[in-house]
Amino acid sequence: MAEQDQAAQPQFLIEKIFVKDVSLEIPNAPQIFLERAQPELEFSFRNEGQAIGNDYHEVVLTATVTAKLKDQNKTVFLIEASQGGIFRVTGVPEEDMELVYAITCPTILLPYLRETVSDLAVRGGFPPVFLAPMNFEALYRQRQQEEQAAPEQTH
Repeated sequence: MAEQDQAAQPQFLIEKIFVKDVSLEIPNAPQIFLERAQPELEFSFRNEGQAIGNDYHEVVLTATVTAKLKDQNKTVFLIEASQGGIFRVTGVPEEDMELVYAITCPTILLPYLRETVSDLAVRGGFPPVFLAPMNFEALYRQRQQEEQAAPEQTH
């Protein structure tokens, strides 16, 4: 009986955390380094998850950071980084895997992504960029509410 209970218990293991893709563009270098104005930062995020077989799942969290001089409409830099993870998930019903992909795994990946983005900015000759903590559960719930409201708006 104890073996059956243990088999039914959800298990979650981190197998591997890795940088899947990284890009730094400084389109106006070297002149941009002579600018003294403080750039404005824009952030966007997306995440994807997929089963890759034998209870293993890949989740990728991607951040895009754009720094612009608004008054001149010049791009200072553009960073895009994708932090991936391979996770072994057992005992979780298929219908609940969306929560693992949207909340659990991105929460684990964010500190690694934060470090990757900050390091890339510094290596590009800029001050570190710090990604703020994110509540992936709140973002997931908000997206669900927006999706439920969208069909109502089309009538």
